[in-house]
Amino acid sequence: MKCSIFIDGNNFYHGLRYLYGKDKSLKKFDFSKFINFLAKGREIVDIFYYNAQLDKSKNIQKFESQKEFFDKLIKIPQLRLILCKLLKRKIKGTDKYYYVLKEDDIHMAVDIVESACYNKFDTAILVSGDGDFVPAVESVQKGKKTVENIYFKNSSSRNLKEHCNSSLELTKEILDKFFD
Repeated sequence: MKCSIFIDGNNFYHGLRYLYGKDKSLKKFDFSKFINFLAKGREIVDIFYYNAQLDKSKNIQKFESQKEFFDKLIKIPQLRLILCKLLKRKIKGTDKYYYVLKEDDIHMAVDIVESACYNKFDTAILVSGDGDFVPAVESVQKGKKTVENIYFKNSSSRNLKEHCNSSLELTKEILDKFFD
């Protein structure tokens, strides 16, 4: 059995932050062990990790920390880092800004469906709680593929869980073993 893993990096980061606060750094998270846990002994064909590079001018330390994390990630065999857009938006009536991650969901959906069309996997492991992926899940399942949903409670879509073949909530009990 072959599997491909699709990780919504922003969703994952915020899920860990919700569970652990600032106590645990994503840099200390062992993604290789986590990926093997998800694969459950199946052959891993591809691993996709979607995120955007932070604004260097806003916080150089966070930018460098993220860069170090990305450098560690891309050393994992079969892992592809997909960098999406981070748009800076001004809060109306103020001099303050906020950032919006764009194109990550569409990249993930296209990669899941495209990989299924090319018969790259038997099972797609979707690490996200975003209900926007339901149409992609349904498309993949029409091709006789299975989809496993891995999610955090604080960001889970019941609709997504119901459409996937199986689902697993990431808890501290599960995640503690992946920190160095």
